[in-house]
Amino acid sequence: MTDIPLKAASAKTIPHGFGLVGQSKLRFALLLAVFLGPAVVIYTTFAVYPLIATIAFAMYHVAPDGSASFAGLDNFRTLLGDTTWSRPFWNAFRNNCIFFAIHMLVQNPIGLMLAALLSLSGLKGSATYRTLIFMPTMLSVVIIGFIWQLILSPLWGVAGGFLGALGLKYWFAPWLGQESTALITISLMSVWQFVGIPMILIYTALIAIPEELIDAARVDGLNARQIFTHVKLPLIAPTIGLVSVLTFVNNFNAFDLIYAVKGAIAGPNFATDIMGTFFYRTFFGYQLQLGDPAMGSAVATMMFLIILIGLMLYLFLVQRRLQHHTF
Repeated sequence: MTDIPLKAASAKTIPHGFGLVGQSKLRFALLLAVFLGPAVVIYTTFAVYPLIATIAFAMYHVAPDGSASFAGLDNFRTLLGDTTWSRPFWNAFRNNCIFFAIHMLVQNPIGLMLAALLSLSGLKGSATYRTLIFMPTMLSVVIIGFIWQLILSPLWGVAGGFLGALGLKYWFAPWLGQESTALITISLMSVWQFVGIPMILIYTALIAIPEELIDAARVDGLNARQIFTHVKLPLIAPTIGLVSVLTFVNNFNAFDLIYAVKGAIAGPNFATDIMGTFFYRTFFGYQLQLGDPAMGSAVATMMFLIILIGLMLYLFLVQRRLQHHTF
C-alpha cells in the first residue's frame, strides 16, 4: 500500500520535469527572438530581399512603356553572347581582375611589411605611424580622387615638378589620361588609401602571438627573419587569408573611386571600366543610352556569382588547408 503514493508522486514529478525543460526552451527561444530578431529583420530587409529581388528581376524584359514580361535566361544570354553587351562586360571583368591583382600584389604585401615593422618591440612612435597610415581610409573617396587629380595633373600638378627635382622629369606623363596607365594609376591610388586596413588586421594578429613562442624560437637559435618566416607567418596565415577575401570582395564591388575620378564613362575609352561602373551605366543609362533595369539586374547577378564562386574556391582550396595546417 505504501508503494502506491510513492509511484503516484514519482509519476507527478516526471511531467513537472518536462515542464521545466519546456519552459527553459521557451525562454531560450524568446531570448533569441528578442536579441537576434531585430538583426534578422534588418538583414533580411536590406540584404537578403534585395538580392533575391535582383536575381528575380534579371529574368524579365522591361518594355519602353515600363511593363515587364518574364524572359527566363535571355538577359544572361544577351549579356554573354551579344557582342554589343559581351564586349564591355568582359572588358569590365578583365579590368576588375587587374584592379584586384594590383591590390593583392601591392597593397597586401605592403600592409604585411608595415605590420611586421610596427609590431617590433622598442619601436618609438609606432602608434603615430599607425594613425598616419590608417588615416586615408577614413577620408571620402571624392576627396582622395580630387587630391590625386590635382597632384597628377599635367598642367598644375606637383608630381611633374617633384620628379623634375629628382632628375626624373622624363618619367612624368598624363598617367590618368592614357589608356595604358589609367587603370594602374587609379589602382595605386586605391592602394594608397586602403593599405591601412590589411596593416591593422595583420598587426593585430602579430601582437596576439604569445611571447613565449618567440622566446622559445630565440633559444633554438632562430634570428629575427627566421622567427618571422617560420613562427609568426604560419600563425597569422588565417588572418592573411581573411585579408585576401576582404580584398577580393571589396575590389569586385568597387565603384566609388573610379566614378569620382573618371565618372560613369570610366575613360579613357573605357580603360578604367570595372563591373561596378558597367553596372551603373547599364542600370541607370548614360549620355544617349537609356538605362535598362533588367539588364542591370543581370549584371548585378553576374557580379554576385563571380564573388560567390571566388569565395567558394577560397573556402574549399585555402581555408580547409589552413584548418589542417598543411601549409
